[in-house]
Amino acid sequence: MLQSFSPNCGLPDAPGVGYKPQHFAEIMEQAEPVQWLEIHAENYMGAGGRPLAQLRHLAEKFAISVHGVGLSIGGEAPLDPQHLSRLKHLVNWLKPASFSEHLAWSTHDGHFYNDLLPLPYTNATLDRVCTHIDQLQEAINRPMLLENPSSYLAFTESTWSEPAFLAEISRRTGCGLLLDVNNVFVSATNLDFSPQGYIDAFALDKVGEIHLGGHDEDEDDQGRPLLIDSHGRAVVDPVWALLDYTLERSGPKPVLIEWDNDVPDWPTLAAEAERAAFALSGLPNSGTASSAAKRATG
Repeated sequence: MLQSFSPNCGLPDAPGVGYKPQHFAEIMEQAEPVQWLEIHAENYMGAGGRPLAQLRHLAEKFAISVHGVGLSIGGEAPLDPQHLSRLKHLVNWLKPASFSEHLAWSTHDGHFYNDLLPLPYTNATLDRVCTHIDQLQEAINRPMLLENPSSYLAFTESTWSEPAFLAEISRRTGCGLLLDVNNVFVSATNLDFSPQGYIDAFALDKVGEIHLGGHDEDEDDQGRPLLIDSHGRAVVDPVWALLDYTLERSGPKPVLIEWDNDVPDWPTLAAEAERAAFALSGLPNSGTASSAAKRATG
């Protein structure tokens, strides 16, 4: 029988970054303070070539987290068996420390949408998502992590809060959770709720990764703030503050910096990871210390 997620296995409680091929040489030479890397599964489902060769080298040196963006776990249709087969092959040879996907849908009636679209939090949705997660976890023979979405609207038919919905999925399926703190901040701004209250209600004992990323600022038709989860810029100070609030309650966790658009040079990305290391370094029972913290106390 497949074991349930355990927060004490997998990735180190330290900073990681989303891997980009243009950073390969610098990462292999000097990655500090980064201790683990995340890849998007769909970029590594081919038969070979430079991407897989580089990934094999990276996997010899770093813990790897595989992040899926195309399974459409919340979709009404069954999971695509060909996609699932390619994912199973990747996980079997790579043996990553972690695999995660989104609480969202991106396919319908044979069409693929280049967005992670939201779901109503109802009992029917809950049953469908749990069925898909059970199928996925059986295929890859490991518990997955499910990520909270960034939201721009709320469904009137929802009967569950998002934290309660995610906690119930974890309880039923044995999966863990991926807490994207930037997504919480984006959703809280767009839907006018307290991000700290969301964290207080979240099943932090089920969290296997924390994500941080940048967002864009816009306005809706009524002139109210509208944040877009773009992953195209540095993490803003209020999101760093929300990370501190979260870590004070959860304890040390693996913290990932996501930067997928307008990707900066390696020193800029490493500086974001350094800030995550500093956030982790002050926690009780944390084995992580940023180089800045070491210099300050050494």
